[in-house]
Amino acid sequence: MVIQKKANGRVTFVCTLDPAPKTVYLVGDFNQWDPSRQKMVKMKDGSFRARVDLPAGTYQYKFVADGAWINDPDGERRVANPFGTLNSVVTVVEEAAPVVAAQTRFGSRRY
Repeated sequence: MVIQKKANGRVTFVCTLDPAPKTVYLVGDFNQWDPSRQKMVKMKDGSFRARVDLPAGTYQYKFVADGAWINDPDGERRVANPFGTLNSVVTVVEEAAPVVAAQTRFGSRRY
């Protein structure tokens, strides 16, 4: 599952499986589907996490748990891939810059 998306594009992926695997890697079109590139960190609660900085866009991904390629069981969305299985999908939205209000001697202004 994706638990956090911020304006700076930092996305946190979380993988929780039962039984818990020994190792999990994050793969996707953002890392050329390389199963050895993004090892996820095992947390005290048994989940695995990885943070990735992604520009705005839509990305497909999977987890590789002890060598098995699986889609995110808690993911937002899935799409079919050319191999006859599903990929999980995450969309990172570019957030608009905040509007700043200022009080000047000429009155209130919005920037």
